[in-house]
Amino acid sequence: MRPNKIFIIALLIVSISTAMAQNRVTAYSYLMPMPASLQYKEGGLKVTSAFAVGIKGHNDERLRAAVDRMLNRLEMRTTLATSRKPPADAASAALVIECGGPGKTIPALDEDESYSLDVSGSQAVLKAATVVGAMRGLETFLQLLDGSKDGFVIQAVSIQDKPRFPWRGLMIDIARRWQPMEVIKRNLDGMAAVKLNVLHLHITDDQGFRIESKLYPKLHQMGSDGNYYTQAQMKEIIEYARMRGIRVYPEFDTPGHTTSWFVGHPELASKVGPYEIERGWGVYQPVMDPSNEAVYQLLDGFFGEMAALFPDPYLHIGGDEVEGKDWDANQNLQNFIIQKGLKDKEGLHAYYNQRLLKIVQKHGKKMIGWDEIFHPNLPKDIVIHSWRGPKSLAEAAKKGFTGILSNGYYIDLMQPTSEHYLNDPVPENTTLNEAEQKLILGGEATIWAEWTSPETIDSRIWPRTAAIAERFWSPRNVRDVADMYQRLPVISVQLEDLGLLHKKNPEAMLRRWIGTPFGGADFIVDRLRTLISLVEPVKGYRRGSMQKATQFTPMTRMVDIAQADSAAARQFASEVETIIKADSLKNGVAASLKGVIAEWVSIPSTIIGIDIQKPNIIAEALPLAGDLIQTGMIAQEAIAWLEAQKTPSAEWVTEQLSRLDEAAKPKAAVELMIVKPVRELVIAAADQSRRASMSADEWLKYVKTKAAPQKTPR
Repeated sequence: MRPNKIFIIALLIVSISTAMAQNRVTAYSYLMPMPASLQYKEGGLKVTSAFAVGIKGHNDERLRAAVDRMLNRLEMRTTLATSRKPPADAASAALVIECGGPGKTIPALDEDESYSLDVSGSQAVLKAATVVGAMRGLETFLQLLDGSKDGFVIQAVSIQDKPRFPWRGLMIDIARRWQPMEVIKRNLDGMAAVKLNVLHLHITDDQGFRIESKLYPKLHQMGSDGNYYTQAQMKEIIEYARMRGIRVYPEFDTPGHTTSWFVGHPELASKVGPYEIERGWGVYQPVMDPSNEAVYQLLDGFFGEMAALFPDPYLHIGGDEVEGKDWDANQNLQNFIIQKGLKDKEGLHAYYNQRLLKIVQKHGKKMIGWDEIFHPNLPKDIVIHSWRGPKSLAEAAKKGFTGILSNGYYIDLMQPTSEHYLNDPVPENTTLNEAEQKLILGGEATIWAEWTSPETIDSRIWPRTAAIAERFWSPRNVRDVADMYQRLPVISVQLEDLGLLHKKNPEAMLRRWIGTPFGGADFIVDRLRTLISLVEPVKGYRRGSMQKATQFTPMTRMVDIAQADSAAARQFASEVETIIKADSLKNGVAASLKGVIAEWVSIPSTIIGIDIQKPNIIAEALPLAGDLIQTGMIAQEAIAWLEAQKTPSAEWVTEQLSRLDEAAKPKAAVELMIVKPVRELVIAAADQSRRASMSADEWLKYVKTKAAPQKTPR
C-alpha cells in the first residue's frame, strides 16, 4: 500500500472515530454495569488540566486512594495532568463527592453500595452514604468519559444506582494451578471496575495446598511444591481488596478433594497412605475419615488459624464430589455408620458436615459449601453455593436456606458471553415468592484452573465477566444481548488501563507460537491472527478428551491463544443474516462480505507455503487453514447462487453440507465458528424459491432451523 493511501485511510478512521465520539456524548454511553436508573441530558462536563475533585462530608484513606486511582486512569486516557490538589472550597471542584460516612471497616454483605451521580455542563456531583458507594460511583463516572472534537467530556447524566444482588463474586482456583499475587491483584482491580464485590479463593484441592499454616506446616510445605501464600502475603491481598470495597473469603475443600492434605498428614485419610500431590484432573477418591477424632482436632486448629487470618464472616468448606469409594472399602467406617445409625455414606457425609459446622461456628464463621452440603438439619444461615443450577438453588430457598449461583457462570468452559448474560440467579419465570427470592444473595463467576495459567487467566476471565457483573448488579430487565455486545468491547479496552493482560498476552503468545526470526514473520502473524480470530476453544469439558494435560503442561497451544466468543465470527454471522433477509443481492448488498471471504480464502495458502521454523507447533493450525479455505469457497459459491437468483443442484447442496460437517469438527481443541452461518447461506441458496412466500423474519427463521446440524460434530 502506498504512503498516500495509508494517510487517507488514517484520516478516514480519525474522522469516523470523532463522529462516533460526538454522537456518544449526546446519545449513548458505554456503561457496564448499567445503572438502576439512568437519564441522559444534553451536553457534558469538559475535562481539562484544571479538573479537580472536592470531597465534602466524610473523608478517609480509602476514599482518597479511590480518587487517586480514578485520576490516574483519567489522566492515562486524556493525556492531561490534572490538579491533584483539592480546592480550598470543595464545592467549587469539577467533581464534588459528598460521602455520608465510612461504611463497614471490613467489606460486608450488607454494605450500602448505592450512589447518585448528576453531571451537568458545569459540575458533577457524586453522593453516597458510604465510601464503598462512592467507589462504585467513581467507576461509573470514569466510564462516562468520552472524546469529541472539542476535547474530553463527561456525558451529562442523572443516575440513581444500587446493586440488585449483594453477593457479586469471582472465584479464582489457585489450588490446581498456582496463581501468583500479581494475578490476584490485577484481577481485583478489574473486579472493582465492574462493581464485583467478592473474591472467593479456592485454596486447597488434590493438586495443591496454597496457604501457610503455622500450626501445621506440613500442609503447605509438603502439599504445595513450594507455591503457596504466606500469611503475610494473604493479608496483603485482603487489604488490597478492602481498599477497593471487595470481600475476600477462602475455600478449604473437604472431605474430598483433599489429597494435598494427606501428603503431610496421611493419618487424616480414610485409606492408608502414603500420598502424593495429584498432577492430573478429575475426581479422586482420597477423602477424610469422619470417624477419626484426629481429623476434627486438626481442622479445629487449622480453621481457627484461618478464621483469624480472613476477616470475612464466611468460610467455604467445599463438600463437593465425594464419591465415597474409600469409605465403602474401609470396614471400620462401615461399622461406624452402623454404630451411629447413619444408614449410608450420604449419612456419613452429613455427619462430617455437622461436626465441621460446629468447628466453623466455634471460630465465629458462617459456613458456605457446594450443593452437596445441603441438609435440612443444618442452620438456615449457611449458604448453599450451587454448581447444579437455579432449580437446585430454588429448592434450597424454599426450605429457607440462603444461596448463591455459579451454574451458568463457569467461565473456564468457554461459553459465549450471551449465555452467561442471560443466565439469572432469579429468572423472570421463578416459582419463588418475594421472601424466598431475597434468600438468593447473588452469584459468582468461577475460573477453574485445569486449563488456565498465569499467562492465560486474564483472557479467560475478561471481558466476559464484565457482562456477568452486569447481570448481578443491574435490574433483571437489562438483558438486551445486542446492546451488551456493543458496550463490551469498550469496557474490555478500559480494563487494560488496570494492567489486565487479556488482550496483550494472546498477541505475545501468538508471536512466540509462530517462532522468530524468519523472513515474513509479521506477515504470518497477521495471517494467523485472522485465522485464530475465527476459531474458539471447544466448549464444556471436551478439551480434556482431546488433549491430555497435567499441572506441568504448558498452556501455550493454539487453543490457549484462541478466545471464547469470537467477535469476527459474530460479525460474519450478522452480515449473513442481512444477506439472507434481503429481497435480492443486487446493488452490492453482499460486496462487503465477499471481500472478507476473499481475504479468508487467501490466508491458508500463505500459511502453508511458508517455511516455518517450528512445524511441530504450527502444524496444528494447518488442518484449520484447510477448513477455512474450503468453507470460504463454499460461501462464495452460495452467494453467487443467491446473486444470480438461481437454485443449485441437490447434489451440490448435499456435497457442500457434508464438507461443512467435516469443517465443523474440532481440531486442535478449537472450532471454526463461521461454519454455521455458511450452512445458512447454502440452505438459503437451495431453498430460495420459498423466499417470496415468507416475511424476512420468517424466512430467516426457516433457514436457521433447517441449517442447524442434526448432531453436534465431535
